[in-house]
This record gives sequence, structure tokens and C-alpha cells, in this order.
Amino acid sequence: MKKVLVVDDNLLTLKQLETHLSQKYEVMLAKSGKLAVEICKTTPPDLILLDVAMPEMDGFATLNALKKNPRLAYTPVLVLTGNDDTATEIRALELGAMDFITKPVNKNILFHRIDLHLRFCAYQTNPEEIVKDLEDSIAASYAELIEYKNDFLGNHGEDTAQYTRLLGRELIRHKTFGGELNEEELEKIARGSSFHDIGKIGINDKILCKPDKLSPEEYDIAKTHTTIGAEVLANIYGKLPHHHFFRYAQLIAGSHHEHWDGSGYPFGVKGEDSPLCCRIVAVTNVYAACRSDRNYRLALSHEAASRIIIEGKDRFFDSRIVDAFGLAHKKFDALFNETAKTVRGKKKPGR
Repeated sequence: MKKVLVVDDNLLTLKQLETHLSQKYEVMLAKSGKLAVEICKTTPPDLILLDVAMPEMDGFATLNALKKNPRLAYTPVLVLTGNDDTATEIRALELGAMDFITKPVNKNILFHRIDLHLRFCAYQTNPEEIVKDLEDSIAASYAELIEYKNDFLGNHGEDTAQYTRLLGRELIRHKTFGGELNEEELEKIARGSSFHDIGKIGINDKILCKPDKLSPEEYDIAKTHTTIGAEVLANIYGKLPHHHFFRYAQLIAGSHHEHWDGSGYPFGVKGEDSPLCCRIVAVTNVYAACRSDRNYRLALSHEAASRIIIEGKDRFFDSRIVDAFGLAHKKFDALFNETAKTVRGKKKPGR
């Protein structure tokens, strides 16, 4: 059982977190930074939840002291904070924090953030074991965890992958792109597409969970999930170069919001300057998003989702891909209804 150390001067917070976490982890408690440092000398935890605002030795000083312990070199530290100011986040990141969880803590977010970082830590410290089952499990589960950035339960990454397989097979059947697309490449594209929103892990929860329209400033921040995701996946691909679907994942994460007419983001590339894998996922991502509930609207019908894609032909989307979607659109609705039997009926996250 993984060990989680919770450091907070508030005894009520310690007890609440212990109650939550003890269902799944071995929990250690420290009511001060000094005590946390001493505990880690004898019993290094697998993950640390660290409060910032503490008397005498605050979270920053504690983090600095913890990082001097070589036994904690790969131990993820998640900062608990009631503040969401940039200065606090930057300082904590500079000292070695991996993530932030805003107080009051949401139980679902807490579990999935911890699970995410424990998985990533395992990858760093024991890559051979992770690589062994990476292609069978981590791709799907890692992408799913991103969907827990808010209180909704979703499957957007896997939905997008399934729709990508469906649309890609239609393109192959009609030889739309000749030898540029085949079944082997399509599978890599589909698997990579499940990671397309991984960069949302770096976007503030208040923006992702906002129930109404984002301000221009908030929208600019939300758009950076593309470049954040591409950078994360580039680093993973650099360490796992034989897992080629990570190369597609990197491309897709960075450019799935590019438009055929150049009006998309983050780079504003036009036409075929956007890779084929990104142009395909630009369509399947929109369909998957339209068919699911969002925190700012309810799911759209198949007809409404299809209309958005068809009306985006030659503006947002490659016309050849839209034509293939038009031929296969009933299969999309059938796949949605088939999936609905097992995983629908639950709200889904994201923007």
C-alpha cells in the first residue's frame, strides 16, 4: 500500500484527509513542517500533500528542506493552498512541487491527482515495469485521469479515440489519402488521440469548471492546454522513442484546435500545414465534445453535432475528412448509442 504524508497545521484538515485517504493509502500525518522533515528521514512516503500557510516553518521552507533529502528525489509533492495566485504557484514549482490542489479539497479530484502522480512517479523510478504494460493500460487510464479535473465523470479521451478509429477506417476504405493512411498508422493515431487534452492538467480548475462563458483572458489561458500537452508528450516520447503513438499524441495535443482556414490555435497553421492526424482528430474531438454534457451546456443531439461539423467544411475542417464523416455519420450515432449502454448517463468534464 502506498504511503501518503499529509502536512498541515490544521488538525481538522488532517483528520478529514486521513478519513478520505485511508480508504486507499497508508496515511501519515504531520502537524508541522519540522515534524514532516523528521518523518521523511526514517519513513519516506510515496507522495506528500503539503499545506502552504503554516506557522514557524511554512510550506515553502518545508518543501525546500524536503528536497534536500536524496531519498525524496522522485517523491511527488502536491501543494494544498487556499490561494490561486501565480506567485505562489511559481515559487512552489521552483522549489520542486509537482501540482496544486485548491482548498477546500474535493475528494474526487484529490484521489485522481494522487493516482496520476503516483503512476508518473512509478514510471520515473521503474521504467521497465511501466513500459511492459504501458500500451495496454496507462494510455487509457492516464488520459481518463485528466477528465477528473472537475467534478464530472467522463470518458472524452476514449470517446475521441473510438470516433477517430471509425472515421479513419472510412478514409482508408475510400483511399482518400492514398498510402498516407493505413490501419497500422490509424491505430497509432487513435491511441495518441486519447491524450489530446492531457495539457488540461496544467489549467486552473476554476477556469475548466466555470459554468458560463470564459472571459478573453480566461480563454487565452485555457487555450494553452495545447502547448502544455505537446510539451509533456514530447518529453515522454523522448524517453520512450519506440512507442511511436506518443509522437502522434504530441502532434495531436498541440494542434487539434487548428482550423483548415488558419483561424485556429495555438499556431494558426492553415490547410495541410496541420498534420493529417490532427485534421482527423479536429473532427472527432468536436463530435465527441458535442455529444457529451459540459459544465456550461447539455449534450447535443447527433443531428446538431453533425450539422456543426458539416457547416465547418473548408473553414474549420478539411473537406475530404468532412465528406468521409458525412458518409459514416450514422455509424457515429450507432457507436454513441452502443457506448451509452455502459458508460453514459453521467456528466462529462472539460471544455
